[in-house]
Amino acid sequence: MNKDERHRKLVLGDTEAFEGLFKLTHPRMLSYCRLFVPDYHVAADLVQECYLKLWEKRETLKPNQSVESYLFVMLRNRCFNFLRDKKLEYAVDDVLSLPEIDMQHLFELDFTGLEGKSIEEELIDAIKQEIENLPEKRKLVFVKSKLEGLKNKEIAELLGISTKAVEKHLYEAKLQIKSALVHKYPLLTLLISFILK
Repeated sequence: MNKDERHRKLVLGDTEAFEGLFKLTHPRMLSYCRLFVPDYHVAADLVQECYLKLWEKRETLKPNQSVESYLFVMLRNRCFNFLRDKKLEYAVDDVLSLPEIDMQHLFELDFTGLEGKSIEEELIDAIKQEIENLPEKRKLVFVKSKLEGLKNKEIAELLGISTKAVEKHLYEAKLQIKSALVHKYPLLTLLISFILK
């Protein structure tokens, strides 16, 4: 079923078309939501709310409107509202101050696959590249902590350094990676902060 046919059937209330859309988009929606809201269950609930809202509003979809983009923008808004309501320490206002059209363009590019890689895939690749650019000891500490999941104390014992030194290496590694990424992807500061948290 192509996009136009799915769109038409969805507007008419075809549950098979809705199920097909769900299977096609749900993994990406959940993955993207978790960049904003790392808690799996909270993210799953926010994504679920978007699908429910889409089903309720299906009759209002315009013929030339991308359902995927509509879903994605709805998810973005839900994530920002959630973060704002929870008064989390992240700089949501920094991202919200960007012109809306720029953010929507980024989200649509990512979600509708107009580029070869999704934005999160590009960021992950860029992070891997920046990890390689870290000084050797800093890189080792970062990899042991963030990729292998070791605790600071375990890393300290393994490398024969103090836990304070481990903390310093981690802080400097995150700072170096974040600085490089924010320079490359200035509109994605919030996502970068979440990934490197």
